[in-house]
Amino acid sequence: MTPQPSTPRSRRERPAKPALTHDGIVTTAVRLMESEGLQCVTMRRLAQELDTGPASLYVYVANTAELHAAVLEALLGAVDLTPVDARGDWRERLLGVLGSYVEVLFANPGLARSALVARPTGPHYLALVEGILALLHAGGVPDAQAAWGVDVLLQVATATAAEQSTRARSGSADDEHDALAAVLREASADTYPRIAALGGDLVSGTPEQRFDWIFRAVINGTKTTPRDTP
Repeated sequence: MTPQPSTPRSRRERPAKPALTHDGIVTTAVRLMESEGLQCVTMRRLAQELDTGPASLYVYVANTAELHAAVLEALLGAVDLTPVDARGDWRERLLGVLGSYVEVLFANPGLARSALVARPTGPHYLALVEGILALLHAGGVPDAQAAWGVDVLLQVATATAAEQSTRARSGSADDEHDALAAVLREASADTYPRIAALGGDLVSGTPEQRFDWIFRAVINGTKTTPRDTP
Protein backbone atom coordinates (compact mmCIF):
# COMPACT_ATOMS: atom_id res chain seq x y z
CA MET A 1 0.00 0.00 0.00
CA THR A 2 1.36 3.37 -1.01
CA PRO A 3 1.75 5.62 2.04
CA GLN A 4 -0.37 8.71 1.86
CA PRO A 5 1.50 12.03 2.13
CA SER A 6 1.07 13.65 5.49
CA THR A 7 -1.12 16.70 5.60
CA PRO A 8 0.77 19.84 6.66
CA ARG A 9 -0.27 20.91 10.12
CA SER A 10 -2.18 24.13 10.15
CA ARG A 11 -0.72 26.98 12.18
CA ARG A 12 -4.13 27.23 13.80
CA GLU A 13 -3.67 23.74 15.26
CA ARG A 14 -0.39 24.59 17.00
CA PRO A 15 -0.52 25.42 20.68
CA ALA A 16 -0.75 29.15 21.22
CA LYS A 17 2.37 30.73 22.65
CA PRO A 18 1.94 32.29 26.08
CA ALA A 19 1.35 36.00 25.88
CA LEU A 20 4.43 38.12 26.55
CA THR A 21 4.51 39.93 29.88
CA HIS A 22 7.17 41.93 31.66
CA ASP A 23 7.30 39.43 34.53
CA GLY A 24 7.56 36.51 32.12
CA ILE A 25 10.40 38.17 30.22
CA VAL A 26 12.33 38.87 33.44
CA THR A 27 11.74 35.33 34.76
CA THR A 28 13.12 33.89 31.54
CA ALA A 29 16.08 36.28 31.67
CA VAL A 30 16.90 35.18 35.23
CA ARG A 31 16.73 31.52 34.20
CA LEU A 32 18.95 32.22 31.20
CA MET A 33 21.49 34.06 33.36
CA GLU A 34 21.63 31.20 35.87
CA SER A 35 22.23 28.62 33.15
CA GLU A 36 24.42 30.51 30.68
CA GLY A 37 25.68 33.66 32.42
CA LEU A 38 24.69 37.29 32.21
CA GLN A 39 26.71 37.82 29.03
CA CYS A 40 24.11 35.69 27.22
CA VAL A 41 21.17 37.73 28.47
CA THR A 42 20.71 39.88 25.39
CA MET A 43 17.52 40.97 23.68
CA ARG A 44 18.24 38.71 20.69
CA ARG A 45 19.05 35.63 22.81
CA LEU A 46 16.05 36.24 25.03
CA ALA A 47 13.78 36.56 21.99
CA GLN A 48 15.02 33.16 20.79
CA GLU A 49 14.25 31.66 24.18
CA LEU A 50 10.74 33.10 24.10
CA ASP A 51 10.17 32.15 20.44
CA THR A 52 9.50 35.69 19.36
CA GLY A 53 11.26 38.58 17.66
CA PRO A 54 13.47 41.11 19.47
CA ALA A 55 11.13 43.90 18.42
CA SER A 56 8.36 42.34 20.51
CA LEU A 57 10.49 42.62 23.66
CA TYR A 58 11.09 46.34 23.26
CA VAL A 59 7.44 46.91 24.11
CA TYR A 60 8.28 45.74 27.64
CA VAL A 61 12.01 46.45 28.04
CA ALA A 62 13.73 49.43 26.41
CA ASN A 63 17.23 47.92 26.05
CA THR A 64 19.71 45.41 27.45
CA ALA A 65 20.75 47.73 30.28
CA GLU A 66 17.14 48.00 31.44
CA LEU A 67 16.80 44.23 31.13
CA HIS A 68 19.84 43.67 33.37
CA ALA A 69 18.44 46.17 35.88
CA ALA A 70 15.17 44.19 35.89
CA VAL A 71 17.10 40.96 36.50
CA LEU A 72 18.92 42.62 39.40
CA GLU A 73 15.61 43.85 40.78
CA ALA A 74 14.21 40.32 40.72
CA LEU A 75 17.21 38.88 42.58
CA LEU A 76 17.15 41.63 45.21
CA GLY A 77 14.08 39.91 46.58
CA ALA A 78 16.51 37.41 48.15
CA VAL A 79 18.24 40.08 50.27
CA ASP A 80 17.54 39.45 53.96
CA LEU A 81 15.92 42.57 55.42
CA THR A 82 14.92 41.00 58.74
CA PRO A 83 17.74 42.83 60.60
CA VAL A 84 15.91 46.11 59.91
CA ASP A 85 13.18 45.25 62.41
CA ALA A 86 15.35 43.19 64.76
CA ARG A 87 16.80 44.30 68.07
CA GLY A 88 20.41 45.09 68.80
CA ASP A 89 23.08 47.53 67.69
CA TRP A 90 22.07 49.37 64.53
CA ARG A 91 25.53 49.01 63.02
CA GLU A 92 25.47 45.21 63.38
CA ARG A 93 22.01 45.08 61.84
CA LEU A 94 23.13 47.28 58.95
CA LEU A 95 26.14 45.04 58.39
CA GLY A 96 23.72 42.11 58.21
CA VAL A 97 21.68 43.74 55.45
CA LEU A 98 24.75 44.80 53.47
CA GLY A 99 26.29 41.36 53.90
CA SER A 100 23.16 39.71 52.53
CA TYR A 101 23.19 42.09 49.55
CA VAL A 102 26.83 41.21 48.83
CA GLU A 103 26.03 37.48 49.01
CA VAL A 104 23.26 37.84 46.42
CA LEU A 105 25.63 39.60 44.04
CA PHE A 106 28.55 37.31 44.87
CA ALA A 107 26.52 34.36 43.62
CA ASN A 108 26.14 36.10 40.26
CA PRO A 109 29.49 37.67 39.28
CA GLY A 110 28.30 39.01 35.95
CA LEU A 111 25.35 40.65 37.62
CA ALA A 112 27.62 42.15 40.29
CA ARG A 113 29.63 43.94 37.61
CA SER A 114 26.46 45.06 35.85
CA ALA A 115 25.07 46.36 39.14
CA LEU A 116 27.84 48.97 39.23
CA VAL A 117 25.90 50.89 36.59
CA ALA A 118 22.45 49.26 36.59
CA ARG A 119 19.76 51.16 38.47
CA PRO A 120 16.74 49.00 39.35
CA THR A 121 13.59 50.89 40.27
CA GLY A 122 11.28 48.16 41.53
CA PRO A 123 9.87 47.36 44.98
CA HIS A 124 12.76 45.10 46.02
CA TYR A 125 15.30 47.85 45.41
CA LEU A 126 13.14 50.41 47.16
CA ALA A 127 12.74 48.06 50.14
CA LEU A 128 16.54 47.70 50.35
CA VAL A 129 17.08 51.47 50.26
CA GLU A 130 14.29 52.01 52.78
CA GLY A 131 15.80 49.41 55.12
CA ILE A 132 19.26 50.99 55.01
CA LEU A 133 17.81 54.47 55.59
CA ALA A 134 15.74 53.16 58.52
CA LEU A 135 18.85 51.72 60.17
CA LEU A 136 20.84 54.92 59.60
CA HIS A 137 17.96 56.86 61.15
CA ALA A 138 17.89 54.47 64.12
CA GLY A 139 21.59 55.18 64.60
CA GLY A 140 21.04 58.92 64.75
CA VAL A 141 22.64 59.65 61.38
CA PRO A 142 21.45 63.09 60.19
CA ASP A 143 19.06 62.89 57.26
CA ALA A 144 21.31 64.84 54.88
CA GLN A 145 24.21 62.45 55.54
CA ALA A 146 21.96 59.39 55.31
CA ALA A 147 20.65 60.57 51.93
CA TRP A 148 24.15 60.43 50.45
CA GLY A 149 25.41 57.66 52.69
CA VAL A 150 22.96 55.05 51.39
CA ASP A 151 24.36 55.53 47.89
CA VAL A 152 27.96 55.18 49.09
CA LEU A 153 27.17 52.06 51.12
CA LEU A 154 25.53 50.34 48.16
CA GLN A 155 28.36 51.39 45.84
CA VAL A 156 30.98 49.95 48.18
CA ALA A 157 28.99 46.75 48.66
CA THR A 158 28.46 46.35 44.92
CA ALA A 159 32.11 47.00 44.05
CA THR A 160 33.22 44.57 46.76
CA ALA A 161 30.95 41.84 45.41
CA ALA A 162 32.05 42.47 41.81
CA GLU A 163 35.76 42.31 42.69
CA GLN A 164 35.62 39.32 45.00
CA SER A 165 33.24 37.23 42.90
CA THR A 166 35.51 37.74 39.90
CA ARG A 167 38.61 36.81 41.90
CA ALA A 168 36.89 33.76 43.35
CA ARG A 169 36.39 32.40 39.83
CA SER A 170 39.92 33.17 38.68
CA GLY A 171 42.32 30.24 38.70
CA SER A 172 45.28 32.57 39.19
CA ALA A 173 43.84 34.76 41.97
CA ASP A 174 45.92 33.16 44.74
CA ASP A 175 49.12 33.40 42.72
CA GLU A 176 48.44 37.06 41.95
CA HIS A 177 47.83 37.79 45.64
CA ASP A 178 51.05 36.04 46.65
CA ALA A 179 53.03 37.91 44.00
CA LEU A 180 51.66 41.26 45.18
CA ALA A 181 52.39 40.41 48.82
CA ALA A 182 55.98 39.50 47.93
CA VAL A 183 56.52 42.77 46.07
CA LEU A 184 55.19 44.80 48.98
CA ARG A 185 57.29 42.94 51.55
CA GLU A 186 60.44 43.40 49.50
CA ALA A 187 59.91 47.09 48.65
CA SER A 188 62.98 49.27 49.31
CA ALA A 189 62.72 51.26 52.53
CA ASP A 190 64.79 54.02 50.92
CA THR A 191 62.46 54.46 47.96
CA TYR A 192 59.12 53.42 49.52
CA PRO A 193 59.46 54.03 53.28
CA ARG A 194 55.77 53.80 54.14
CA ILE A 195 55.24 50.62 52.10
CA ALA A 196 58.28 49.06 53.77
CA ALA A 197 56.99 50.08 57.22
CA LEU A 198 53.64 48.37 56.68
CA GLY A 199 54.90 45.48 54.54
CA GLY A 200 52.69 42.43 54.60
CA ASP A 201 50.02 44.16 56.65
CA LEU A 202 48.91 45.89 53.44
CA VAL A 203 47.46 42.58 52.25
CA SER A 204 46.72 41.00 55.63
CA GLY A 205 43.40 39.76 56.97
CA THR A 206 40.72 37.49 55.59
CA PRO A 207 38.22 38.80 53.04
CA GLU A 208 35.56 38.69 55.76
CA GLN A 209 37.69 40.80 58.12
CA ARG A 210 38.42 43.34 55.42
CA PHE A 211 34.75 43.52 54.34
CA ASP A 212 33.71 44.10 57.93
CA TRP A 213 36.27 46.88 58.43
CA ILE A 214 35.42 48.59 55.13
CA PHE A 215 31.72 48.71 55.90
CA ARG A 216 32.29 49.90 59.46
CA ALA A 217 34.58 52.67 58.21
CA VAL A 218 31.95 53.84 55.71
CA ILE A 219 29.10 53.55 58.22
CA ASN A 220 31.01 55.49 60.89
CA GLY A 221 32.14 58.04 58.33
CA THR A 222 28.56 58.54 57.15
CA LYS A 223 27.49 59.40 60.69
CA THR A 224 30.38 61.70 61.56
CA THR A 225 31.04 63.50 58.28
CA PRO A 226 28.74 66.50 57.71
CA ARG A 227 27.79 67.62 54.24
CA ASP A 228 26.66 70.87 52.70
CA THR A 229 22.90 70.98 52.28
CA PRO A 230 21.60 72.70 49.13
